[in-house]
Amino acid sequence: MKKLLVIGHTFPEPSTTAAGGRMMQILSLFSEDKFKITFVSTARASERTVDLSMLGIQTEKVVLNSDSFDVFVSQLKPTVVLFDRYITEEQFGWRVAEHCPDALRILDTEDLHFLRKARQEAIKNNKDVAEANLFSETAKRELASILRSDLSLIISEVEMELLQDTFRVPKEILHYLPLWVETSSEEKTHRELPFEERRDFYTIGNLFHAPNVDAVLFLKKEIWPLIRKQLPDAQIHIYGEYAPQRIKELHAEKEGFLIKGWVEDASQVVSNAKVCLAPLRFGAGLKGKLLQAMTYGTPSVTTPIGAEGINGQYPYGGSIAESVPDFVEASVSLYMQKENWLKAQQNGYEIVRQRFQKESFSEAFKEKIKSLLLTINQHRKAHFLGQILVHQSLQSTKYMSKWISLKEQINTEKRG
Repeated sequence: MKKLLVIGHTFPEPSTTAAGGRMMQILSLFSEDKFKITFVSTARASERTVDLSMLGIQTEKVVLNSDSFDVFVSQLKPTVVLFDRYITEEQFGWRVAEHCPDALRILDTEDLHFLRKARQEAIKNNKDVAEANLFSETAKRELASILRSDLSLIISEVEMELLQDTFRVPKEILHYLPLWVETSSEEKTHRELPFEERRDFYTIGNLFHAPNVDAVLFLKKEIWPLIRKQLPDAQIHIYGEYAPQRIKELHAEKEGFLIKGWVEDASQVVSNAKVCLAPLRFGAGLKGKLLQAMTYGTPSVTTPIGAEGINGQYPYGGSIAESVPDFVEASVSLYMQKENWLKAQQNGYEIVRQRFQKESFSEAFKEKIKSLLLTINQHRKAHFLGQILVHQSLQSTKYMSKWISLKEQINTEKRG
């Protein structure tokens, strides 16, 4: 039987993060392809963690910098190993390469972390994100991880272009696999509430995630007061788990700015609201909240960063605003004008229908995995630089990890 080992940065929480939802989608593809799946992580499961055992997936907690993982992976003998974000590849990639050299090693980038961090730094320094310094230490680490892996999954077309055009990463080791929508918009249309029955603005997202925290603060300080001035009875509902105290303190009922926290069924929130607001000033990847809004027929107002990789050649399902006045004007217009709202809704449906249907990606992904498993030696020879990096750049990680492991062993013996 084919075996998949997933080394997760965390155990998936699809009800709190788009990353958790994406991981579940990837797991579903391997499950459909008859892989026996084992999911491990150094993190603890939380109350929001999905019960993977209900899906027939075995879970284990592994220890960082411990030779116990070597024993575990040698006994498991996985056919494919999927690393959840580059940091797990750094931590465990050398161990997998050493003890399971024939296993196909896949990196799921989620988004390009170096791109997100560079943009965050630009905003922090009052620069335009177009001036972000991409050639950072994080970029070196993440790009090295991509080159070491047999295949890297990229969630955004923009990031595919960036990796190939700016950093000259071979396209053969990259695979575009975005978020997708399994239920077609046509099936949902008849169930969606009409314009007249929709109420309020909303935004949603993991409030531990820096771009979302910044967006909520930006909404509160600069955007919402101007919207509220034109729509004095309007409210905005902020949904998301793991809100820091500074976000919780923004709750102000008199201003219609309501911090709601985690919601169990996000689809109800999205399908009942009139407009989604996502003033993201930095970030990377695809924004799950915006695809979700389009799926449920809810127009959105966002920034060029928020819309990145979503609409392609199609009109956006709402408005893309580059300034605060434009953002406010678009938000009020969609909220008040039915004709604009309906047009935006249809644009969103079309984007989902044309660009993010599961069948557009699932079979191509399975065929890619099948092909690589049959030609892995030739593939690695064709991209030999990656093998050099496995041999050289991870040696420091390897011996540092062994040193930490030995130190812990000595300390344990002393305590005993």
